[in-house]
Amino acid sequence: MPTIDINSDLGESFGAWSMGDDDAMLDIVTSANVACGFHAGDPAGILRTLKAAAARQVSIGAHVSYPDKVGFGRRNMDVASDELTADVIYQIGALQGLAQAAGTCVSYVKPHGALYNTIAHDRRQALAVIAAIRVVDPGLVLVALAGSSLIELAREEGLTCVAEAFADRAYTPEGTLVSRREPGAVLHDPQLIGQRMLRLVEEGTLEAIDGSITRIQADSICVHGDSPAAVAMARELRRVLEQANMQLQPFAGGRP
Repeated sequence: MPTIDINSDLGESFGAWSMGDDDAMLDIVTSANVACGFHAGDPAGILRTLKAAAARQVSIGAHVSYPDKVGFGRRNMDVASDELTADVIYQIGALQGLAQAAGTCVSYVKPHGALYNTIAHDRRQALAVIAAIRVVDPGLVLVALAGSSLIELAREEGLTCVAEAFADRAYTPEGTLVSRREPGAVLHDPQLIGQRMLRLVEEGTLEAIDGSITRIQADSICVHGDSPAAVAMARELRRVLEQANMQLQPFAGGRP
């Protein structure tokens, strides 16, 4: 039976500002990318999300970012290698402490936003992130953009690396994400998203934004938790995959 993971970015509320419906998403996903405070999230809110994830046996990942709360981690930054490594170590360590208090553990690392996109092609910054993961715990899995050079680089450096596709994003014919600045970059129709991801899992292909077919190999599917229709999209995605007899399970730890 084919297996696939569904993940979402959670723990991103900050004080009085609420973002996403973590409880609802945790009933659907198999892995949770939890904010570490650099792009979003506060300690008390992150801890609540971790406790809710632990109760559902959802796998936990450190959603590390550039230090950019104002830009929600989506602004490019030219950070020195040693500084970036230290930033990632700090974030993983903070989430590990909170996860232990919640009765769970951190199983993987998924960079967020601009950092995620940058290290998909920037070797220097990629090696800085890899170095941070290795020094904290080389057993942590790295989540990377499907088709990116980061996957091979991380594996060469001794890390386990998982390829990821995005349910709610459009793709170019080259298999890369359409920039959020472009029209049609973000998808909102739950039924369309469900059928696209079913095709991805069954055939390893997606329809690109120009109508052509592009090949994408992925072990995990992300639904962004901050999207207005996130819960509806994730719920429909899970329904479609289960109806097609796909086995939903985390790629690292978490619930069976």
